[in-house]
Amino acid sequence: MRRLALVFGLLAALVLPAGAGASQLIARDAKDVTLRVNARGQALVGYHAKGKRWTVLAWGAINARHPAPGQPQVAFRVDYSGGWATYRRTLARGFRNACRPYTGPTLAWFVTGCTMPDGSHWALQAWQRGLPNLGLDPWKPLQGSVELRLSHWTGELPKLEIWTNWAYSKRFDHLFGRITYLGQPVYGFLASSKGVPGDAFGRNVYVDTFNSAYGPGWKRENSFLSHRGTGAFCYGLYPHDPYPGYPAVGRRPPGKGERYRATVVGPGVVPDVSWEGAPAAYDEALDRQLLDTQRAVYGPDTRCKPL
Repeated sequence: MRRLALVFGLLAALVLPAGAGASQLIARDAKDVTLRVNARGQALVGYHAKGKRWTVLAWGAINARHPAPGQPQVAFRVDYSGGWATYRRTLARGFRNACRPYTGPTLAWFVTGCTMPDGSHWALQAWQRGLPNLGLDPWKPLQGSVELRLSHWTGELPKLEIWTNWAYSKRFDHLFGRITYLGQPVYGFLASSKGVPGDAFGRNVYVDTFNSAYGPGWKRENSFLSHRGTGAFCYGLYPHDPYPGYPAVGRRPPGKGERYRATVVGPGVVPDVSWEGAPAAYDEALDRQLLDTQRAVYGPDTRCKPL
């Protein structure tokens, strides 16, 4: 009986509610990814990772809630045993896929997706969220991993708006913007001193720079929180000293690049969204116009100053 209880305990541990509401992390460095969804709204995600084939069952969530202190965010329940921990049987054999070819909006980092008869969409996206900042190459195992993230939604995607202008005698590129969902700002209520969200509502903006002083191709410039109450943010591409815990590589140069892109993990189980754009040569008239844009974007937020 003790052995039986232990087995059931281990099986129950395979059924996981999401720890943080977001397009949900399912796997890292997954290959040969498949997605099927039955008429009950249960998704089976198949993939190869760590030398074996996995089948993961996910269900019970759609869209997202707007930020509310003390309230839970929308989250999937996930069974990494493919249904055994939930039903005492695996669901892969005989699973009837009711999801049709994907007809939803174009998604960044798209791997696969499908659209249900009720019009809701499912999607899997994969990208390197955990890269170290300041253009450094990964030095820890998970930093360079590619995260496979699952979403389920109806209606509009989150909106990531970013503008580029100039800062400090116009020598440095500057990014500012906001993240909203259905017209409401996306932000959290708690965060660590290092800018790590402390609740299921908080979101980081992950900024990459292309062909910069860090080297050719895309490099992670930095990541930072959207601001409480407004979903706004601002960031200057200045020289930086390495952060605590980083390799001792000396002061990092400005990450000015030919192009920039930014990605935000979607709220709830809504897809991750991305922006890409190029900096412009300094233009005095445009600079004045962008001052007005900053004031409109920041609103009452005093953590960003129009530059």
